[in-house]
Amino acid sequence: MINFTFLVENNITKIINQQYYKKWLKNVILSEEKSLGEVQYIFCNDDYLHEINLSYLNHDTYTDIITFSTSNSKSIISGEIFISIDRVFENSKLLSTSFENELSRVIVHGVLHLLGYDDHSASEKIIMRNKENYYLLLQVN
Repeated sequence: MINFTFLVENNITKIINQQYYKKWLKNVILSEEKSLGEVQYIFCNDDYLHEINLSYLNHDTYTDIITFSTSNSKSIISGEIFISIDRVFENSKLLSTSFENELSRVIVHGVLHLLGYDDHSASEKIIMRNKENYYLLLQVN
C-alpha cells in the first residue's frame, strides 16, 4: 500500500499541497523501480531538527533535512523525513530561488536518500543533484 503522511511540529503552518506531493513522489519512487511502504514527512523548525541531529547523529549543526530509513527491504521504500522549514526558507533566499522550488528540492532529496542515494562524497553530491534536477523537471501539474 502506498502511504505518505505529512506532519507539522512546533506550530508551523500547513504549507504544502499534500495530494500534489503524494502523486509526484509516488511517480519518483516508481521511476526508480521501487515500491512505497510508509513515508512520513515531519516539517519542523531549526531547533527541533537541531535536537534530532544532536540526539541521533551526534552532529551539532543546523541542517535542512534528516532522513531515517525504516525499511527492511531494498525494494520497499519506508522512512521518516524531517525538514526544517527555517532552513528551506533561508536556503531559498541564499540560492535566489522560490521557497516552493527549494521545498520541492528538499522533499525529493529525502526520497532519494530512502532510495539509496547518498551525498557524502563529491561524486555522490553530483549524482544526487542531477537526480533532484531530473525529478524537479518531472513534477506533476
